[in-house]
Amino acid sequence: MGQSNTIRILDGNTFVVCEDTGDIEATPSEPTGLFSIDTRFLSTWVLTVNGERLNSLSFDDLQYFESRFFLVPGMATHYVDAKLSIIRERAVGGSFCEQLTILNHDEKPVDLEVRMDAASDFADLFQVKDEIVNKKGEIYTEVESDRLRLGYSRGNFRRETVISSSMSPRYDSKGFVYTVHLEPNEQWEASIDVQTHAVGPGGRDLRFGLRVHGDERLALQHDLEQWIADAPKVNSEHGRVAATYRRSLIDLAALRFSPLSLGGAVLPAAGLPWFMTMFGRDSILTCLQTLPFTPQLSKTTLRILASLQGSRFDDFRDEDPGRILHEMRYGETAAFEEQPHSPYYGSVDATPLFVVLLDEYERWTGDVALVKELERESRAALKWIDNYADLVGSGYIWYERRNTDTGLENQCWKDSWDSISYRDGTLPPFPRATCEVQGYAYDAKVRAARLAREFWDDPEFADQLEREAAALKERFNRDWWVADGEFYALALDPDGRQCDVLSSNIGHLLWSGIVEPERAEKLAAHLVGPRLFSGWGVRTLAEGEARYNPIGYHNGTIWPFDNSFIAWGLRRYGFPEEAATIANGILDAATYFDGRLPEAFGGYPRELTKFPVEYPTACSPQAWSTGTPLLLLRTMLGLEPHEGHLSVEPRLPVGMGRIEVLDIPGRWGRVDAFARGRLDLDKLAD
Repeated sequence: MGQSNTIRILDGNTFVVCEDTGDIEATPSEPTGLFSIDTRFLSTWVLTVNGERLNSLSFDDLQYFESRFFLVPGMATHYVDAKLSIIRERAVGGSFCEQLTILNHDEKPVDLEVRMDAASDFADLFQVKDEIVNKKGEIYTEVESDRLRLGYSRGNFRRETVISSSMSPRYDSKGFVYTVHLEPNEQWEASIDVQTHAVGPGGRDLRFGLRVHGDERLALQHDLEQWIADAPKVNSEHGRVAATYRRSLIDLAALRFSPLSLGGAVLPAAGLPWFMTMFGRDSILTCLQTLPFTPQLSKTTLRILASLQGSRFDDFRDEDPGRILHEMRYGETAAFEEQPHSPYYGSVDATPLFVVLLDEYERWTGDVALVKELERESRAALKWIDNYADLVGSGYIWYERRNTDTGLENQCWKDSWDSISYRDGTLPPFPRATCEVQGYAYDAKVRAARLAREFWDDPEFADQLEREAAALKERFNRDWWVADGEFYALALDPDGRQCDVLSSNIGHLLWSGIVEPERAEKLAAHLVGPRLFSGWGVRTLAEGEARYNPIGYHNGTIWPFDNSFIAWGLRRYGFPEEAATIANGILDAATYFDGRLPEAFGGYPRELTKFPVEYPTACSPQAWSTGTPLLLLRTMLGLEPHEGHLSVEPRLPVGMGRIEVLDIPGRWGRVDAFARGRLDLDKLAD
């Protein structure tokens, strides 16, 4: 099934991917079906009327959690006035429900056999991604008088799909069927309820989703309305900004995920379809992007990551004391340790970023209680930076997986196999140290010094952290500067040799503050120069490098989230024009994706393409792409917490027009910010 006719609805980590008719016919390698907690609970869901498949007339995307399909019998080759029309309405909210409506437009009565084929392969999402077909447990089907039970068991790991319906269908091992008689102009309706169950030891049901019939479906709608109402309002003369902002808010609502241990509190899942779960790096960076708009996500994220912080040495999970997790999974392969994500700690940057988020959160909210609550975890994270992450003894953060079978090889955000290279295109040995992570470590120490001095009553620790940060900055600017290119190396190899390629990572260095001020202008020029900036955004790797590929995952594509932090870094160092240039390119690109920025898109020069070229397997929606427009708004308006107040210093792109952001929450209560872009004089002259 191609991307063009794929329909998606979701609520947290429960989602449905289907055809434009509403049907599901999954293959072992396609992420189609009903998924929840990393398991596919429906792999077949096919509706027929009198043995005939249905043809789609139209599809309504009602909300992120519900959709409606308008269908007629027969295929689309020759349209004949249909005597029947069929409407399928469905919603997800932890489980799945579908409402069938059939209308008889004929002048005479009709008798119909309405059948739904239903089955599940109970594939783990990792098995789908890796195209692993063989299941080690037993798939079973139980036909009962009032329901169909599909199940899978392997030891005490059990997953079940329980299907029931109004109108009393006949159930069999492959689905269920209704016998329907309709008089002229009469309509028939049936509701179908699909409950997903994750059964743990002792028969305990681990499901944490909602039922979506009746009041619960209205509750989802009310929750979305409340989510939007609580967020700041954005008005703009340029319609794309307000529309993109609203799309982002809705997608953030869709991606909210409540882990089993949180009792209803939510944090952002990383992205559909592969990453609908908790990620350390992704969740933290998304929270940093969205903090001025949805600060409640940050508090939840910090608490859950702190509760799951590494406490021991575990080579299988790449766990160390103090390390913040990379990824948490709930499926079969994690349960039986066929992969290490229960949780897995193979992220080199989540740990310093945890400290960065805690400080930034307090600056915005004034939530001193959380800073004090997480003091122990913050100190453990700082200890990890110094004691466990410096694998070479050079004072930098390095990574090398200890789980060589199923652990991640590249543990930075550019985690594809060939993302780190020398100028000649060859790949360095391990361990590796990437430049942006050193910036994060510097920033973490500077921020933690403030927390220690102001809230932890430990001025000596604050002084120590500031000395360490200053030494790191001096050392970094000596070892990482590529003199003949006037930029910072992407990485160092274990011998200290530079991976001397020009990459987008230098923008993260500006954001962290580790760059010496006299070098910032060179970086700004690179970031908006023709090798890195395509016109739509900053490429991950510069044109002309040996591994440059405009559709290479981390070697030339444009990642919206990456650009948002680059723009923030440019503002920090006093380059608002360059930041506005990047913001303008990304927001222009968003209009071609109906306001929903994908994970990545092609790095082709803008003059070659009338629209940004989509990366073929990009996640959408994806949390940190969804957060991108929010951080760009903050950057363009120059929103920064300052001494308990909100500072506003706008610099909009030329021709942007007026932007209003109303009711920005923070320790100051709620305030408004206004900005107007400069006129485009060239257009006025025309």
